[in-house]
Amino acid sequence: MTMLKTRSTGFQAYFRTVGKEGRGIVLLVIVSLLLVAGMGSRLAYLQIVEGQRNRQLADENRIRLIPKPPERGKILDRKGRVLAGNSFSYSVFVWPMAAKKSNWPRTLELLAQILKVPEEEINHRVQQAGVNSPSLIRVAQGISQAQIVALEEHRAELEGIEIDREAMRLYPHGEIAAHILGYIGELNAEELEERRDQGYRLGDVIGQMGVEASYEETLRGTWGGQQVEVDGEGKVIRILGQKIARPGNDITLSIDLDVQRAAEAALGNRTGAIVAMDPEDGSILALVSRPAFDPNWFARRMSESQWQELQRRQNPFVNRALQGFPPASTYKIVTATAGLESEYFGPDSVLMTYSALNTGGFAFHDWNRAGFGSLGFAGALAWSSNTFFGQVARRIGPESLIDWSRRYGMGEKTGIDLPGEAAGFIPTPEWKEEVFGEGWYDGDSLITSIGQGALQVSPLQAAVMFAVPANNGYRVRPHLIRSTENPDKWRQSLNLQPSTVSVLRQGLRQVVTGGTGAALNVPNIAIAGKSGTGEDPPRPHHTWFGGYAPADKPEIVVVAFAENSGGGGGSVGGPMVLNVIQAYVKHNSSK
Repeated sequence: MTMLKTRSTGFQAYFRTVGKEGRGIVLLVIVSLLLVAGMGSRLAYLQIVEGQRNRQLADENRIRLIPKPPERGKILDRKGRVLAGNSFSYSVFVWPMAAKKSNWPRTLELLAQILKVPEEEINHRVQQAGVNSPSLIRVAQGISQAQIVALEEHRAELEGIEIDREAMRLYPHGEIAAHILGYIGELNAEELEERRDQGYRLGDVIGQMGVEASYEETLRGTWGGQQVEVDGEGKVIRILGQKIARPGNDITLSIDLDVQRAAEAALGNRTGAIVAMDPEDGSILALVSRPAFDPNWFARRMSESQWQELQRRQNPFVNRALQGFPPASTYKIVTATAGLESEYFGPDSVLMTYSALNTGGFAFHDWNRAGFGSLGFAGALAWSSNTFFGQVARRIGPESLIDWSRRYGMGEKTGIDLPGEAAGFIPTPEWKEEVFGEGWYDGDSLITSIGQGALQVSPLQAAVMFAVPANNGYRVRPHLIRSTENPDKWRQSLNLQPSTVSVLRQGLRQVVTGGTGAALNVPNIAIAGKSGTGEDPPRPHHTWFGGYAPADKPEIVVVAFAENSGGGGGSVGGPMVLNVIQAYVKHNSSK
């Protein structure tokens, strides 16, 4: 205490001797020393304690990653021919971080003039990415040589604008196989938000339909990019490293381009669908839907004329091969199976046919209004007798028809690797009671037995149905990816009696040799099949034909469907099926 008191007294004496001005200087020195000590301790803390973190922040401010999108994988047909590939062209990008904000209005004006893209669209893309985005923002694809020259002439006024070569999706066959392949398009804001955690970025393209959508993860590839060092204004000083983008994987489809072309030509401008399939394992050889579209239109900026053309077509994005329609008399395959597998009928059963069956005060007519006399199951299929199959349905009851419809795969999706498939519909007594508040009548069984009424089956489901007699009793699962695995992976037995399969095959062959499918009775190819004409009042009726060949050892099933075409199934659908089968035989003669 004595020492402290003495020291305090000394300071007081000192201050009295130096005067007022001296005391101010001393205080300033003391404060300065305190400030220096504080700054030193803070500097030591930042360098020693927080040094690593601050170095990381500094690097993040001067090092940028310029991402590079990958090349999308190709889609090939079963023989290795390209159905969807890539071509290289030049695109224009805005690099917001490197563009001078004060010059942006003039830059935007020039870009819009040269690229023929509205200013609002370019500005929206940049704003969506953020004005400090380190990424290149694509604002135009597939620019012309004249546009490249114009951009280079204005290079001094276009800071932050880059021209780069990139892969663009190309569908070399135009509308061919459009509903199989689908198309790609840039992610919208909602899609980007949903997929951001999967590595997608602004400007990314994604499969929007068909195989492009189903196999997006396989086709898309992995992003690459350049790591660059930038100065305070965002200009690149040097490239630090580069990660090569990894292209997506190619996929090979079961589609045969030759058969696909033949199916496209056979359907022509009709609204409808054609499905060609290997009956042994469900491999799709061709699948056509009309109206269609050109997927190339979506791979780059669509023109106004292209957009207007799409508006004139009737639902071009609906894949009619996967949508349900009344199957008409093609469904008699199911009715025949249900009868032959029941306790009431056998392979030698014969029924008298009539001009009409009377039920509940209504006449259920045969299509020729006269009947066909006595027929067995094979003859009834050949002549497509309504009254024959109506009598079968009466005897076996609705439960059996419903059961065998489900066994054939109706009323549920086939599981094909395409989005947008409909399940179709099987009417039941429970459904009728719930919807109409009334029971199931005899007339409901009669109308269902010939594939009319509320029954809905897609052309693809019909192809699965025709494959059952073709492959001796197996229900197959259709698929588009080419498989070399055992066919048993793709099918299950319906456990039909051999006699049932035999009668079905006899009847379907007689359809062509002497029944409603005579248009397919040609030399050198033995074809079996079944026609159908589906009512759709007040519009013209639908027409169907399904067939397979060779009749003794089938390799291909073809189903043709023409929506509201009018005419008969044999005369409208039959020639379409014949053309597809002939193309298959021509291009696969060595099989």
